[in-house]
Amino acid sequence: MPYLLDTNHCSYIINGNSQVINALNDHVNDVIGISIITYAELLYMTNKSLKAVQNRIAVEAFLTNVDLYFIDEETAIIYSGIKASVFNQFAPKDKNKRRHTSMSHLGFTDHDLWIVATAIQHELTLVSTDSDFKRINQVQPFSWESWM
Repeated sequence: MPYLLDTNHCSYIINGNSQVINALNDHVNDVIGISIITYAELLYMTNKSLKAVQNRIAVEAFLTNVDLYFIDEETAIIYSGIKASVFNQFAPKDKNKRRHTSMSHLGFTDHDLWIVATAIQHELTLVSTDSDFKRINQVQPFSWESWM
């Protein structure tokens, strides 16, 4: 089974969390990947850290062992459908309130929606502890689990 790791699970692996590393080792014969969005989040975390160079080296070392999934036209089509469905499900029904409601007001980030779109497009199981994915899954079912 192929897997797409979210940023939190990547961080757990990079930081040596034994539970997640053991789970990863159980999937040694499976395809393991990350979204380009997750890669950007990891780079952002390294750039803002006090140990930027050391952390960047750790991220780059981690990347040698995973596939990288990019965003393309199909991802954008899936993303836009998910975003509209999530908004329609969780936004206020009152027209005036909807007009002033953003996804961030609803507790969702575009990053998470792009990651879900990538998982759906490539038929990957998303691996994350992020509870926002549970809410997205209520609207747009996808394969999702946590190794924590």
